[in-house]
Parts: sequence; structure tokens; C-alpha cells
Amino acid sequence: MKLDARIPAGPIESAWERCKFEMKLVNPANKRKYRILVVGTGLAGASAAASLAELGYQVESFCFHDSPRRAHSIAAQGGINAAKNYQNDGDSVMRLFYDTVKGGDFRAREANVYRLAELSLNIIDQCVAQGVPFAREYGGTLANRSFGGAQVSRTFYARGQTGQQLLLGAYQALMRQVSAGQVRLHPRTEMLDLIVVDGRARGIVTRGLLDGRFEVHLGDAVILATGGYGNVYYLSTNAKGSNCTAIWRAFKRGAGFANPCFTQIHPTCIPVTGEYQSKLTLMSESLRNDGRIWVPRKPGDKRPPSQIPEEERDYYLERRYPAYGNLVPRDVASRAAKQVCDEGRGVGETGLGVYLDFSDAIQRLGRKTIAERYGNLFEMYERITGEDPYQVPMRIYPAIHYTMGGLWVDYHLMSTIPGLFVAGEANFSDHGANRLGASALMQGLADGYFILPYTVGDYLANHKLEKVDPDHPACRQARENVEEITRRLLNVKGKRTVDSFHRELGKLLWDHCGMSRNAAGLRHALAKIPEIREEFWRNVNVLGGHRELNQSLERAGRVADFMELAELICLDALARDESCGCHFREEHQTPDGEALRNDADYCHVAVWEWMGEGRAPLRHAEPLEFHYVHPSQRSYK
Repeated sequence: MKLDARIPAGPIESAWERCKFEMKLVNPANKRKYRILVVGTGLAGASAAASLAELGYQVESFCFHDSPRRAHSIAAQGGINAAKNYQNDGDSVMRLFYDTVKGGDFRAREANVYRLAELSLNIIDQCVAQGVPFAREYGGTLANRSFGGAQVSRTFYARGQTGQQLLLGAYQALMRQVSAGQVRLHPRTEMLDLIVVDGRARGIVTRGLLDGRFEVHLGDAVILATGGYGNVYYLSTNAKGSNCTAIWRAFKRGAGFANPCFTQIHPTCIPVTGEYQSKLTLMSESLRNDGRIWVPRKPGDKRPPSQIPEEERDYYLERRYPAYGNLVPRDVASRAAKQVCDEGRGVGETGLGVYLDFSDAIQRLGRKTIAERYGNLFEMYERITGEDPYQVPMRIYPAIHYTMGGLWVDYHLMSTIPGLFVAGEANFSDHGANRLGASALMQGLADGYFILPYTVGDYLANHKLEKVDPDHPACRQARENVEEITRRLLNVKGKRTVDSFHRELGKLLWDHCGMSRNAAGLRHALAKIPEIREEFWRNVNVLGGHRELNQSLERAGRVADFMELAELICLDALARDESCGCHFREEHQTPDGEALRNDADYCHVAVWEWMGEGRAPLRHAEPLEFHYVHPSQRSYK
């Protein structure tokens, strides 16, 4: 496996402009001759499909929902980062670049991160032009608020609905191209395999979720924008449909999988309430701007929060990290919450929770101002818990959220399979070992609107691609592979539900490869996962058939892939014998409990190569070099 990141030479400040100038172009009259397949219609997928179609390419867009508006991007509540420096508080492209590299614990490529910070300026202009209703100050200028890991206000927001509003902007751009005939939209269609011809990605195999029909779709390039794999843990903040199948099937066709163990824990989630809960609900990180996080000072103190006087409260983030307070990065805040709960100071019936208290902010700013900033989030919390956060503190606890790992891509966002591009959360490229809040939306839109339209064109201009027929052996083999997996799942006819296996797998991962990991626990998980997988293929019960709407079959295929991915996550976590960002190996921590990196041995991207069924995957490494931000011990004190 060749890992050529294709990072432009020369100063980082001009790298992207220089790269664009050196790219080959496709003549406008020739663009209509090329067909590009875009899988996924969230922010990255919708923006990529719309932008490429606007340029004149024929685009096929695939969405397993009934509408692109249901993509999980709508769940991003808090905001989107950009270095506009409207607050005049010292922000700049270089500072956003620095904060992002530091926030990822120095495990991301400098060149990719700098480009992201640079493009953040364009994203806001693009979205405002589309009519995205960002919050504004009294005088009409765009408002900003703070987020974790930064000491400036650079986060643009639309109340607590930022992801939804940005997605509507990308959706209207996409549907304009559908109306113009430049995009053919395939709703309720799931990608189940990648077609590779002569070493290049040339198509996909899909299943129609309403009629069960398997189809081959061919093109000149394929873009995967299918989101993250956090649902491997079963309980996560992701939508239940979010899965790893597209990128996992691409991995098994030769695409390298980078840093799978870098799974983010979000500190601001509504705590688990019962054994049979199916998902978790995120409370936006933006709430930490005005909410203060605390627990009782004494272990086992079960008094209602209103009865605990100020001097008996521990505002532990403000105490431990005075420079950042409640706005420390997510990994730091999550581990701190776990620590106080492990000490017996957690709140709620389970003791797995901390308070997020708005009483000071309401007293200082008034209920009306807090409602204007966070009203829909407060309403959502009350509907779920039955508690009014205007009157009593919210209860929160860390949960699986985003995944920084994903398919390996170079500077052009192309995977190790030529012609296969990967965008947004599905790739590994920008966030290192920990994503700062409000950076996911930034990356998805940067990839789709401003990077792929250049890099895909450069790929097409540099390669003369022969026409591929659906009867090509590679197409037949990929389709037969999908049909065989489907037959196997339906023929087991066992006694256990798909969800029971998924729940068992998820708990195992959370316990041994969740907020903290150690060698013994990872080895236990690696011994146990094959046993669960073996029983799954022997005893799972998938109801119905494949030529119909069958959500049991859909879930079974996705969980089968999670079974394999879970093993790779644990292998990667065991091989990375250091702590960094959200990857916290208990054997490697500073005296005050912070992550302790090993730059001498692990300052690289771990890239795994599929070696075939029954064989261990092969680990490769892409060294990381830092010329502008020198690695140091992260400190938010």
C-alpha cells in the first residue's frame, strides 16, 4: 500500500493556492461527459454533489433516507467555526490552525488543517449567500460564541439548529441541480459494495431499500461522504441509521483505514436511563458557554442540587483549568467528568452524571436572553427528562459521538484506491486524535464546496478511463458478493435479534475501548469479539426476505460490518501504545491524569490494509511532520 500524502512543497500559507494552480482542468464542454457517483447527502455529500453538478458534471447522488434533509448533519447543534475575527478578539487563520492541531493532540497533518482554517472564511460567505439564518448582533452583524478548546469567539450559529440550517442550504443547492437535470437523486438506496476495475474505483453496488433490488451504478469517480462509525458502540449520539458499511466495504476492496481507534467522547450528553435504551441524545457544547459544570464536594451526596450550598459544590473544570474553565476540549472535559463520578461524586440515580447549571447565567443575563440562545435545546432536554433546566440544573455525562478515524486520504481527499474520494467524517484527515467542537460542519462543507470540485477534476483530467460495462467481471463479482452476504444473513434463522448482538458488542467496546483503554482490557475485547461474531453468524434471526422493505435485514448487514470494525478498533488501540486526545491508554498519563503522548514512536497516522478473510490486517504508518506548530504537552490551565 502506497501512502503518498501529496502535500504541496513550499510555505503552508500558499500551499492550497499553489496546488490549485498546478492542477489540470477539465474543459467546460467535456465535463458533461463524466459521471461522478456521490454516496451520502449530508453536508459533505450534498455540497459536493451540488458543486460538481454546477460545474457541469453528471452526478448520481445516493441517499438511504427518503430525503437528503434527514442526513445526520442536522443533529449538529452548536455552530461552525471560521476565523473571521468579527469580535476583534485576536482570531486569525493561523490561530484557528494552531487550535485545531493542538486540539487534535498533534496527530493531524499540518497542511490539511491549515487549508481547512483558510477555507473557513469562504464557507461563511457561501452560507450567508444561501440564506442560512445565522444569529446576528443588534446592529445586524453576524454573531459569534465561544466553543471548547479556544480562547476566542469564532463559532457562527443558528440558535441550536446550526447543522439543520446549513444542511438546508446545501440541500437547496443540491435540489436546484436535480431540477436542472444535472443530478440524479437515488433516495432509499444503500451502497453495499465498491466496484474496482483495473485498480480504480468505477462504481458501486446498491440495494433499493423499498424493493430490495440490487443494482450496479458505474461512473468515472466515486465520492464517499457517508459519515462516521460511532454506532459501533450501540449507544451513541448518532442517528440510528448511521453506519460504517460504505467505508468498510471500500476497506475490503483495498482502501486504507486510518486511526480507527480515534473515537470521540462528547462530554455533554443526557445520561443513560435504562438497559434497553437504543440511543443517546446530545446537548450542544454551546451550552458550556453559559452553563457551569459541578458536582458535590462530598462523595455520596444525594441531596437535590438546590439544597447543596455554594461552598459544598466543586466546579471542577474551573478549578483544574482556570484559563479555559468549562470550555476545555471535549476529551479533557469527558475524562474529568468520569474521574469525579469514579470518586463517587456523580449525580442522578446511577451516579453517572454531573450538573450543567444555568442559574448564574439566568440571574446575570435574564431568562429571556438564555431562551434566545438555547431555547430549543432547553425544550428538548425537558421533553426527554421531564425536568425544566430553567429551574434545575441539567444532568450530563460523556458519550460516544464523532469518529476522527476513517478512510485514509491524501491532500486531494483521494483514498489509496485511485478514483475513490472520501469527504467529511468518513475520512480521517483533519482532526487528529480529538475534534474540537464546531469543526465537523466546517470540514464537511470545506470538502464538498471548495476542495473536491478541484481535486476530482484534476484526477479526471489526468487519466483516460475506458468505458466499463455492467457485465464486466468486476461488476458481476461485486454484485454476487452482495447477494451472497444477503443470502447468508437470511438463511441463519437463529434465535437472537440483531439488536441483542449489537448491544452486547457495544457494551464490550465501551467497557474496554471507550473513554479509557488499557492493554489487558483490549486483549480481552480482542478475544471476545470473534466469539460474538461467530455466534452472530450462527444464531442471528433476520426476519422477512430481501425483495421487500426489510429494516431487520438492513440492520443485520450493518451490524455484521460493525463486528469486523470493532476488532480493527481494538487492534489499533492496542498497537498505539501511548495516550493522545480521546485515545487514553491508562498506562500512559501525566501525574495529574492528562494524556501522555509518545512522539518518538507514534507521531504518525496508523493506516490498516485488509489482507483477506481470516487474515490479520497489515498496519502501515504515514509519518507526521510539524514545521509550524511544534508538538508540546497540551495544557489548558
